[in-house]
Amino acid sequence: MSRELYDWQEECLDKWFANNGRGMVQAVTGSGKTLLALTAASRLEKRLEQKLRIKIVVPTGALMRQWNRDLTEFLSHTHTDKISSLELRGEIGMRGGGARCESIRHYMIYVINSARYELARQILSELRCGEMVLLIADECHHYASGQNQLIFEFLPYIEQWKNHFFSLGLSATLPTGQTQQYLSSVLGRKIYHYGIAQASQGSTICPCDIYHISLAFQTDEREDYEDLSEQMRIVYGKLLKVFPYLNILGKKELFEQLRSLSGNPNPRIAKMAALYMNLSYKRKSLVCLAASRTSCVLELIKRLNTNDKIIIFSERIKQADDLYRFLNACYPERIGRYHSKMGEQANKNALERFRNGSIRILIACKAIDEGIDVPDASVGIIMSGTSTQRQRIQRLGRIVRKNNGKNLASLYYLHIEESSEDSCYLPDSKGNRLFELTYDPQMHDFYNPAYDTNAALFLDKLQQMRFDSDKLEEARRCLRLGCVRSDWLLEPDYIDAQIKKARYASEKNYWVCMKEMKR
Repeated sequence: MSRELYDWQEECLDKWFANNGRGMVQAVTGSGKTLLALTAASRLEKRLEQKLRIKIVVPTGALMRQWNRDLTEFLSHTHTDKISSLELRGEIGMRGGGARCESIRHYMIYVINSARYELARQILSELRCGEMVLLIADECHHYASGQNQLIFEFLPYIEQWKNHFFSLGLSATLPTGQTQQYLSSVLGRKIYHYGIAQASQGSTICPCDIYHISLAFQTDEREDYEDLSEQMRIVYGKLLKVFPYLNILGKKELFEQLRSLSGNPNPRIAKMAALYMNLSYKRKSLVCLAASRTSCVLELIKRLNTNDKIIIFSERIKQADDLYRFLNACYPERIGRYHSKMGEQANKNALERFRNGSIRILIACKAIDEGIDVPDASVGIIMSGTSTQRQRIQRLGRIVRKNNGKNLASLYYLHIEESSEDSCYLPDSKGNRLFELTYDPQMHDFYNPAYDTNAALFLDKLQQMRFDSDKLEEARRCLRLGCVRSDWLLEPDYIDAQIKKARYASEKNYWVCMKEMKR
């Protein structure tokens, strides 16, 4: 972990100290929240001129182990030649996920499931003994719900020691409304926001090209979709006659209200609410599992750089398993899966194989969205999307983390044009280039208007130069690959470098075509 801070981190730390060492930070995944927090702890300790008790809370065991690795590396740089590795390990303790270290360590990392029932008591005891305590709440949006709030039970009892308590909340997607108000009351107000656009412009994360790929239903799918939509329209109309306020609710609030109405003592109302939700689920499943998605992903992967490490996000396990079988037949032993039915050890093995490069493509479901230490990838494919903004940002964050040798990431978002599905992945993703593509499952081909125009001009030029049929066909092959990439927009010097280091004639031909397209 590099210890050199970005400008945004320095500015954020200034605001945190100005707010008396309290507050929450919203920063895009991959921008350096962990380093920010560890630096805050180190600088606070120096200002106080005494040791802090540093408590770090995370949602999962995987994140606990990631923090342990990052903290060990951070401390090894901080204590160069002053402390042995054995002493360094003795500074850090973990609780949860099978770890049961004593809570007296300088740094304690807790999984929330363990922290619920012991952390508040420990913090209160240490404050009463005159200790200074810093609570770092990673992915803090998780800690406003139900039993998780127990970690803050000590707060009403620390009035006389409140100047000894400090807190820092971290999240890529802080909640709004009452949830944020609660978190502000326990961790301090939101003091800094570092979004995707700022991170892209500030070179904190890797630039990312976002491709919106429009798909179509098969005939029978379209008929089923229209039938379900009509049934939903009729049921909703009946509900509106009884509850007209439903029409002013947002999508999330509407379904929360319908869930409540499904338990209404009036059986007619309960039945209508339950029916509408059931129809909605069936329609969503139809959109999610549309056959053109699998066809599109298979064709897309054929055209991507063979060196790209790819994460494919699916919403349904069956869809992920079907795609795995197709891809494994094409690329044996190079494909992995990660989802809740695989088992903990199998998932752990898949991540490790993806990390060390023995598999190139990882197919994942929702289980990988948060709380998992996901290895670096340069390409993300959203096979079937989610309407949750938090998940969308998390998924983008999986591929934009900076890494040696990676100068550009790519995210492909597949959506059914004839449905209610969003056609834009992140409306506020300023700073990233957007490309609008269409996929034709009958022709197994992609259409990219701006690119296709230039490609046609380039082919006309070759024909005018009387290139033979074999060379023309090779040019068409290269242009088909380039249709789903932005290589034709790269700087000439970079393209020249790719031509020089190409190992195969086919690879060299591709980059020569991209160079000509650039002209």
